[in-house]
Amino acid sequence: MKFERELLKGVAPLAVLQVLSRGAMYGYELGQALEKTSGGVLTLGHGTLYPLLYNLEAKGLIQAEWQEAASGRERRYYSITGEGEKQLAARREEWKQLTRAMHLVLDFQLS
Repeated sequence: MKFERELLKGVAPLAVLQVLSRGAMYGYELGQALEKTSGGVLTLGHGTLYPLLYNLEAKGLIQAEWQEAASGRERRYYSITGEGEKQLAARREEWKQLTRAMHLVLDFQLS
């Protein structure tokens, strides 16, 4: 299922922070994890994922570090910062409130 770009734009930072809260990942690995854990709904191309990562890094919510992978290649690993953890907690709570409200709206029956 394809979602409107603006809708994905709003949820992608939350999804990235949530996945990175489980541990550091390099970009491709992160994209695969997002796709897998979302049941294929959150598929972010390079043109979307990397600008998002750079933006989150600029805001101090994630940090990047070059590391040598098992293959011997240098990869840029991203991890969540303390500020990112705080933002994740706040955004998760907002998301819970929003989903509760949307369930009420979508399930509303006129008497």
